[in-house]
Amino acid sequence: MTPAINQLKKLNLAYKVHQYTHETSAKSYGLEAAEKLNVDAEFVFKTLVVEVDNNYLAVAVIPVTKQLNLKKLAKTLKAKKIKMAEVSKVQNSTGYLLGGVSPLGQKKSLTTVLDNSAETLKTIFVSGGKRGLEIELAPQYLILSLQASYADIMSE
Repeated sequence: MTPAINQLKKLNLAYKVHQYTHETSAKSYGLEAAEKLNVDAEFVFKTLVVEVDNNYLAVAVIPVTKQLNLKKLAKTLKAKKIKMAEVSKVQNSTGYLLGGVSPLGQKKSLTTVLDNSAETLKTIFVSGGKRGLEIELAPQYLILSLQASYADIMSE
């Protein structure tokens, strides 16, 4: 059980857990998950932690095949400057190791933005809190459980 799964259990939301054997040679954790679980990569989302105005951390959740647009995210968060957070800050704030960072069950509650491409999907896959563990759930459950918001935050 991971904190991510525990959070969903506590909220009594529907989800499915998918496990696979993580290969240490994998170049992309998200693409590896899509391949091993035999699902289209557009349904697998990655969790990115950013530093906002050198002041606080926030989370962006986008498809693994896409890139985060820092300017769009800054506009969404009404911030001047956004950069990717340092590994140590990510791990200290979330309680997860890179490659297994889940938007759910983090040690500290962070502002979370889910790319609006998820709005039209029935379910999405996000990290379950460790490498080789994915949680499938309705995007609106992710929004509900994190008090997150939808926004256009991907690069074209």
